[in-house]
Amino acid sequence: MIKAQRGTKDIFGDESLTWQWILKNAQDVFQNACFQEIKTPIFEATELFARGVGDSTDIVNKEMYTFSVGGADKDSASITLRPENTAGVVRAFIEHNIVRQSPPQKFWYFGPMFRYERPQAGRQRQFHQIGVEMFGIKEAAADAEVILAAVNFLKSIGLGDLEVELNSLGCTKCKNDYKESIKEILKPYLENMCDDCKMRYNKNPLRILDCKNEDCQKIFELPDVKKVIMADYICEDCSTHFNQLTKYLDNLNIKYSRNKLLVRGLDYYNRTVFEIKSSALGSQSAVCGGGRYDGLVEMLGGQPTPAVGFAMGVERLFTLVNKIQSKKIDYFVVSTDSLEAMKLTQKLREKGKVVDFDMQGRKFAKQLEKASKIAKCAIILGEDEINQGFYSVKNLESGEQIKLDSIEEL
Repeated sequence: MIKAQRGTKDIFGDESLTWQWILKNAQDVFQNACFQEIKTPIFEATELFARGVGDSTDIVNKEMYTFSVGGADKDSASITLRPENTAGVVRAFIEHNIVRQSPPQKFWYFGPMFRYERPQAGRQRQFHQIGVEMFGIKEAAADAEVILAAVNFLKSIGLGDLEVELNSLGCTKCKNDYKESIKEILKPYLENMCDDCKMRYNKNPLRILDCKNEDCQKIFELPDVKKVIMADYICEDCSTHFNQLTKYLDNLNIKYSRNKLLVRGLDYYNRTVFEIKSSALGSQSAVCGGGRYDGLVEMLGGQPTPAVGFAMGVERLFTLVNKIQSKKIDYFVVSTDSLEAMKLTQKLREKGKVVDFDMQGRKFAKQLEKASKIAKCAIILGEDEINQGFYSVKNLESGEQIKLDSIEEL
């Protein structure tokens, strides 16, 4: 028997109803906030993620599904199943010259992503993300609008007790100064750090702060190291931007805290980075992550454009929400005449009713047994009903049965 690949999952039955409900809430919340849906391809040129996500990230170095296409008679190309969607949305933003539209340009998306990593609860190799991206606004109001959209959506699916963790990575100059300070303070300890941190040391030392290795964590707690890590390197403009964001969040009554170790896992972030946490997840409490990436559009070949967004994993959300149970259908047509049963079923469906019928021509008792499990009412269509032109309708909860002359009475 051929089975689904490790790290993938079939979604069907009542489980799919909960997924549909989550997606419907996302659609309602984001469209009410004037975000338009965007759908991008699930594979892109590998270069897009190498340049956009960053070659110092675990995603690019370890987790991408990359393969070559083309043969001797055509140009070969390297393509990658998307590990995240921000780079793809930015590519579409540039390719279709959306920058010419009046800002802000606001998008939301839902779809599968792919990363080769160890499967665990709420995390698969094929997983799904809901996210938003906003382009064209450099002011902190855009950061607040994006965070508010995320909080409103999470509340709409029943997640309360939310807290936003914030940090500011600063602008390019701020980040470079901070990187150099981190490299200087960590240099004496580099031999005792993990291999990933040794690689990040030169490529992107900020990513070191995202390391979960216990030995590295102990180094971060050393007084001289911690003093540098916790220092505030952001310039006056970046500080003003961050303070303005906190004023918006205060005004919106959104609970937040500052986390100096929060750097997020992707290279393109600048200034604001954030995670939204729910106590329902315990130690793995983050349900959403995002931030500002003002340089990414230009980095990928577009005009300089400020941008901010977030993404959240649907599999993780699924573990937290109340599950939707399938409801009983309106009617089940019970008849040994499948031609008449199908005809009546179609008429009722055209009226907006949820209806099914037996396609196997089984005995009435078997059909009624199935109807009692899946339907509110049974419409009995026997010889008398067909010949005399009436319908027998049985309420399967109360047992009451009535005779109707027309389906218009249903």
